This record gives sequence, structure tokens and C-alpha cells, in this order.
Amino acid sequence: MTIITPISRRGFLAASAATISSAPFAQLAAQAETPGGVADRSAAAVPPALGGAAIRPFAVNMPQARLDDLRRRILATQWPEKETVPDSTQGVPLATMRELARHWASDYDWRKAEAALNALPNFVTEIDGLDIHFIHVRSRHANALPIVINHGWPGSVLEQIKLIEPLVNPTAHGGRASDAFHVVIPSMPGYGFSGKPTGTGWGPERMGQAWHALMQRLGYGGYVAQGGDWGAFVVDQMGLQAPRGLLAIHTNMPATVPADIDKLLQIGAPAPAGLSPDERKAYAQLERTFKQVDYARLMASRPQTLYGIADSPVGLAAWLLDHNDAHGQPAAAVASALERGSSASGELTRTEILDNITLYWLTNTGVSASRLYWEYKGGFFNAKGVGIPVAVTVFPGEQYEAPRSWTERAYPRLAYYNQAPRGGHFAAWEEPQLFASELRAAFRTFR
Repeated sequence: MTIITPISRRGFLAASAATISSAPFAQLAAQAETPGGVADRSAAAVPPALGGAAIRPFAVNMPQARLDDLRRRILATQWPEKETVPDSTQGVPLATMRELARHWASDYDWRKAEAALNALPNFVTEIDGLDIHFIHVRSRHANALPIVINHGWPGSVLEQIKLIEPLVNPTAHGGRASDAFHVVIPSMPGYGFSGKPTGTGWGPERMGQAWHALMQRLGYGGYVAQGGDWGAFVVDQMGLQAPRGLLAIHTNMPATVPADIDKLLQIGAPAPAGLSPDERKAYAQLERTFKQVDYARLMASRPQTLYGIADSPVGLAAWLLDHNDAHGQPAAAVASALERGSSASGELTRTEILDNITLYWLTNTGVSASRLYWEYKGGFFNAKGVGIPVAVTVFPGEQYEAPRSWTERAYPRLAYYNQAPRGGHFAAWEEPQLFASELRAAFRTFR
């Protein structure tokens, strides 16, 4: 683990002190806490709205008819023949999908996921003409640091909800009271319970602006931001925008590839001479990754053509499962979770995978979520030029392991860099306790 401290914490805090101590923030801090809990989850705890913008309580209550229709469609699936290879090189194997569909139709219970979501404070507010859904849980610890956490594709807020308790209540999870966070987790536009854009323009850049507006609306004059997958793109854009009040960002999918290296990767050239062992390893990982992103290329070019994932639950499930990580496609962590009915240690389970897929189905967001790939016109892993303080955690199962050398060049104000012992592309979902400890360490100097 490496913590680099050339940045002026005193300067950041001084710049935001007047805003943080404002009356709206004090109102939020005065909200009552439930005995033994981490936050007041009642409608009375609705945060104050700034500038006349309404923040409305939100609860999930899917009609039973929708669940009955889901089961009917699963059972009515028209199956293709078995793949002609003994592995997953042609896509998600037939046997995997048949077993998942059997469990989905006969044993799975969406209402448990619904209850877990409703146990948290959910809200909706309109930002830039679109309803934005978000979870907002305040810590009972004094001086907690506000954080906005961004999910990606094929994810949702369900990826991050296991983070909430260790972040808002660190003393019960190996941390200190001074490590506490106030947690805000929004659903990206076109995902989950947020509105679906009816026009173009909702890419990572606009989302970054929206999340800053959300944090300001909640009264947070100073805050930090975190993201992986598309969330990493969003926080990089927030870092480029550098709005007043954003103290730092943390990414678990850093964009660090130098421009000359990125050009070689795009044309399929061999690794150049002179790379360090870590850089050669990253180059090889990126070569493999770029051979496994056909799903991304299709969504980036023809998202509207994916009508099948709006009509077939099994089609949607297979599409969302066929995502890669460092250990395979489908992602090894997801593939292994499909064989895991439960986990006492927090590992990803089949139920959690189905919770996420079912959320996509019930909100009919398979296509609307895919449009994000069409909206974005920039590079993927190339350095973007972020100038604010950045914290990076490299997980060994990520699509590539960003070398320290590239990371320092990409983020000149690198405040924290650590190579985690385990975890992959869905690190917050796979390793919530480890992920929470990384966020505590990464942002400790910004409190």
C-alpha cells in the first residue's frame, strides 16, 4: 500500500469549510438516528431541498402481475441448441442458462431484494430534466465524510448496498468512528429506478455534473466520489470538471494507459520494447480484454437493435452475464457465483446475480442502459488528464492491473495507490469489507 501526501489537505478543507458549515448541512446533521441503526429511514428524514428542488421519498413495490409475467416468460423460453464447443468461447453455455432459468422460475424470490432496498432510505429528485433515484444513508458518527458512489454496467445500486453498513458504521466493521461516511448511491440515467433519457446527451460527462448537483442539493459542500466500470468514467469526468466542493475521487478501474501505448493496443501491435514487467503484464491483459468486448461494440453502435433483451428474460440474463473480467468471459466471479447458493463471508451469490438481472427486467432497462455505450465517444483505459487528487485501488481480477508507473503519470496528484490482495471487476459486490477498508484508507487525508 502506498499513500502519497504532497497535496494540501489544509487548503481543501479551508476552501470548503464555509460551505460545509452552512445551515442546510446543519439541518441534515440534526436528523434523528434510529436506536442501534445507522440512519433514520423514515419519510420524516427526507433531506431538505435547496433552490426549490424537491426530494421525494421512494419505495419499491412491483405489482405481482409483473412477477407472474416474468415467471411465465421464463418457462416459455424457446431454447437454442447446445453450443458446439466444450467451453464458453461461443457465449454463456446452454446448461448454465437452463439451470439458472429453472431456479429463477421456481425458487427465486424478488420480494427479498425489494425488502432489502426498502430497508434503506430511497429518494427521487429531478436533475436536468430527468428523475434521478438514489439511496442516501447518513452515518450517526460526527464529521462523517460525504461520498457519492457510482455503479456501472451490467450493474445497479444493488452492487453497492453491501458497502453501506461498513462505511456508515465503521466501528462495527474494524474501522474507527473517524472513518465514517455519509453514503449517496444514485442510479445512473436509464438504469434501475432513474428516469430514461428521451434524447441524447446523457453520457459520463453529464452524469458527473448531475452527481455534483445532487451532492449540492443534499447540502454537502465538500465530498468525495467513487466509481468502477462506467462509474470510473463518471468520476474521471468529475475530476476533469473539478467542481468546487469535490475533494478527491477514488477509482477501482483507473484510466492510466499512456497515449503511445493506447495507440499500439488499438491497432493490435505487439508490446513495445522497454516496458517494465508490470507494464508488460498490463499490456497483455489489455490485449486480452480488447478481444472480449464485442458486447460493448454492439451497444456502442446499435443499442436499439437489442429488442430481444426487452422481450425475453432469459435473453436479458445471458446478455448481462456475458461480461468479462481478468479470469474469463463470463466474468469468473459471476460464473462462480451462479454455483453458490449462499455465503457466510460475503462472496457473491446466485441470488445476488438474479436480484440484479431481475431489477433490469422489472424496470425494462436493458436497452436504455445499453445506450450509455452509444453516448460515450472517448477512449476507455487511456489517461484523461485528471488534475484533482485521485486515489486508486488495483484489484487483481480487474480487466487490467494498472501499473504504479502509468498511474502516477495519468494522475499527477495521486494521493493513494494500493494493490488489493483479492477482488475483481465487481470488487464492491465481491469484496465489500475489503472495498470499504480501501475507501477509508484512500480518503483519510481528506477529512
